Amino acid sequence: MLMGEHAVLFGHRALACAVDKRIHVTLNPRPDRNIVIRSALAQYQGSLDELPDDSRLSFVLFAINQCKTQLSSGFELHIESELSHTVGLGSSAAVTVATVNALLAFRGDQVGPEELFEHALSVVHGVQGRGSGTDLAASVYGGLIAYTVSPRQISPLPGLPAISLYYAGYKTKTPDVLARVAESTQAFPELYRSLYQLMNETTLTAESAVASQDWQQLGQLMNLYQGLMDALGVNDAVLSDIIYRLRESSAIRGVKISGSGLGDCVIALGEDTSLSVPYERIDVAVSNTGVLCDVN
Repeated sequence: MLMGEHAVLFGHRALACAVDKRIHVTLNPRPDRNIVIRSALAQYQGSLDELPDDSRLSFVLFAINQCKTQLSSGFELHIESELSHTVGLGSSAAVTVATVNALLAFRGDQVGPEELFEHALSVVHGVQGRGSGTDLAASVYGGLIAYTVSPRQISPLPGLPAISLYYAGYKTKTPDVLARVAESTQAFPELYRSLYQLMNETTLTAESAVASQDWQQLGQLMNLYQGLMDALGVNDAVLSDIIYRLRESSAIRGVKISGSGLGDCVIALGEDTSLSVPYERIDVAVSNTGVLCDVN
């Protein structure tokens, strides 16, 4: 997520990009009805007739449940990530998109990006009840996109210069962050509504900055949006420490939380490897290619 976190759930604009660290989902058919899933999160066994719940694989299992009556046999699913499973960074969205794509191909369906997005979004909503779909859109289409939930709009944007990502060392699940924000909103609903509106205006201005390749302005807007995230209550001491260390460098144009907050990652526009930042740096670049599917 580059911009628009939280506000996107209320119909406002968001900006997101795909990065060049992939999640690989391999589906191998079996001669029986058994289903075997192997990933860093869990080792799982079930069947098309009985799929026991496992919260570690909730998105994958929901996707399988949605289409199991249309599958001719069981299969083995191997999930491998080029990022640690402890990092959020839209990984649930990427796993969901890749799994849905593999399952559709397995049952013989060839779908375009719009239909794939719809299938994946129904999985996310089925598991967690809500979700904007911004990270799903980035996973499907690749590159840098601007996104609005309703009426849905997915607009490709020109690429970004170098970006840096730093991991706080922990993450809070997005539904838990949203629940905490919703609780805080009850005290000042009008103020929070105005806060989301200001987030939207900042994101729209950032979209214009990207279109004109004005990276200095984009960095300033990222810093501004970070202040709004802080006001929303999703910043913490570790994230602030990362942000202010990065802002010490003249090579860094802007820094903010990437995602729902209370942990996970900070994104910086620019890079400076000489900085002393005692947190995990994730080496990434924007990827113009979204989901890929090879059928053998």
